[in-house]
Amino acid sequence: FCATIIESPDSISDTPHVSIRLDDGSLVTSNQKNINQILSKTFNHEVILAVTNGFKTIGIHSPLPDSWTGKSEEYKPGMDEREKEETETNFALPVGTFFDDSKVHLLTTSTLAKLRNCYPEGDFKVQRFRPNIVIESFGEELSFTENSWVGHTILIGNQVRLKIEKPCPRCVMPTLPQGNIPKDLGILRTAIKHNQGNVGVYASVIQSGLVQSGDSVRIE
Repeated sequence: FCATIIESPDSISDTPHVSIRLDDGSLVTSNQKNINQILSKTFNHEVILAVTNGFKTIGIHSPLPDSWTGKSEEYKPGMDEREKEETETNFALPVGTFFDDSKVHLLTTSTLAKLRNCYPEGDFKVQRFRPNIVIESFGEELSFTENSWVGHTILIGNQVRLKIEKPCPRCVMPTLPQGNIPKDLGILRTAIKHNQGNVGVYASVIQSGLVQSGDSVRIE
């Protein structure tokens, strides 16, 4: 599936509606009254489209309790480079969110460049890794730059401050086909071989605010 914001929100607190392209090519919108029925029929499984704000579910699509803890499933394919092979792990999500682990995932262009250099045959489009923020690096184009940020605080623009918590370990997700991006287990093998399976870093929000394309990033 592919989701696209219909209109940009007027403020940070607004939750914009999205259009969703289903696997048969048809389009639906998140504010349709029968969206849950449509998605449930498509997945052949009961599905609820929920909106979260302030770690609580909101809106007409959210019959879930105000505070809830979801669960996720992680699959790590068998690879010689990784000790645990063919493992599947279930783990709890942060309360009231759909995030795998942390609230923010950051990725630098230098990490993508380093991975491409290690595995030129691979397609390391940023969409494979789905970060919240992509940071353009200068002067260290072939290094896992953000690894050295762990434990530090970064300032984005004039408002946002993030605490870099830990590297982001990858499972099978970046290897899967997405649109015109092909399936490629070599993506994960390269990350395991050269960076212990990590691509990018996880961060928590110290001070929220507006982030815009082109904002400077400073490490404190």
